[in-house]
Amino acid sequence: MPKKLAFRMKLIPGFEEEYERRHREIWPELVTLLKSTGIIDYQIFLDKETSTLFAFQVIAGNTNSQDLGSSEIVKRWWAHMADIMETNPDNSPVSKELSKVFDLENN
Repeated sequence: MPKKLAFRMKLIPGFEEEYERRHREIWPELVTLLKSTGIIDYQIFLDKETSTLFAFQVIAGNTNSQDLGSSEIVKRWWAHMADIMETNPDNSPVSKELSKVFDLENN
């Protein structure tokens, strides 16, 4: 059974449109990597009032996007996004996994 994962990240205020533009132009090789590692669904939502991103993934395997930091394509993507997001020293986005508190499927 697929796993679900949610986490939040933070944009630097004022870069919301640029973040959306870069994701409209996401690199095909990055999409291929995500899908090939078992990420079935990956959605990112933006709270424009706080510049907070909420990400949701459905994962068929044991790997989520946050586990792919050793991949060269992911390192390049992180570097590409580092100027508009809060990042760690390795350019990975600062992210905080969120706890599930409700699931309609279980009711």
